Amino acid sequence: MIGISHHSKEDQNKSIIYTLPVRGGVPKRVTSRGPSYLHGWSPDGKFLIYTGERNGEFDLYKISAEGGEEIRLTTAKGLDDGPEYSPDGKYIYFNSARGGTMQIWRMKPDGSDQQQMTSDEYNNWFPHISPNGRWIVFLSFSKEVSPSDHPFYKQDYLRLMSIEADRPRVIAYVYGGQGTINVHSWSPDGRRVAFVSNTDNR
Repeated sequence: MIGISHHSKEDQNKSIIYTLPVRGGVPKRVTSRGPSYLHGWSPDGKFLIYTGERNGEFDLYKISAEGGEEIRLTTAKGLDDGPEYSPDGKYIYFNSARGGTMQIWRMKPDGSDQQQMTSDEYNNWFPHISPNGRWIVFLSFSKEVSPSDHPFYKQDYLRLMSIEADRPRVIAYVYGGQGTINVHSWSPDGRRVAFVSNTDNR
């Protein structure tokens, strides 16, 4: 199956999540409310995880791949975004501005035990866990960029750190932003990371 976010006129151009077979077919609506921005699947394929704006607050939600009631996972004030399951399904990693800057966090799949993983001068977005579960890659903006803003064209960094949350190191300098690595980006063998860059337009 493929999960997609789609903006439709019927929903006042709010993003709604759908699924459809890989071979193609008629999309099935999954979320009843929008905007809902899809970020991925649970490892067992039973849930979709996404960022939703409800009453002016951006929080993280999951929902059965068959549809039904959405489950709210975060309630802290401030922007929460970029949710992704770890390959073993034990954690959901995400980014949150609840502390004043955008940092990497993780929680259990039911939303409990929320832990901050990074704490530095950067605004860190979109954590992605390597297939072997040992590494996290994410996007970092300088402190001059607002914590709530992930623009499409800024100088930023792709950084890598171990799952034990040691000091991150830069693996690429890029011009990018929104869309650079906002969904899972690792190759299946864990040797490469795919990303979108506007560096050639500098």
